[in-house]
Amino acid sequence: MKKKGTERRSYWQRVVTEQEASGKTIRGFCRDQDLREQAFYWWRRRLREEKPVSFALVETRKSILSAAKLELALSGGEVLHIPAEVESLRVVFEALRAGR
Repeated sequence: MKKKGTERRSYWQRVVTEQEASGKTIRGFCRDQDLREQAFYWWRRRLREEKPVSFALVETRKSILSAAKLELALSGGEVLHIPAEVESLRVVFEALRAGR
């Protein structure tokens, strides 16, 4: 199963999580899922070694706060533009926590 970049990472994150939740040995899980054990170990190590996402909160002037947007700069160079609303911030922070 060939996947690109983020899709591949997400796929293996799900596989590693499924194995941990299954209670099966890695060998048994990989056999049941038709996965190469070597690939499983490689991805598990890679995912554990990844640096956590870091960001900086940029302050805005109060006079333009109603139209303000926050920018979340990810270590990979991506920039997220987020409306400065409590609900939007809650969703972003929940997604960041879930990605750990």
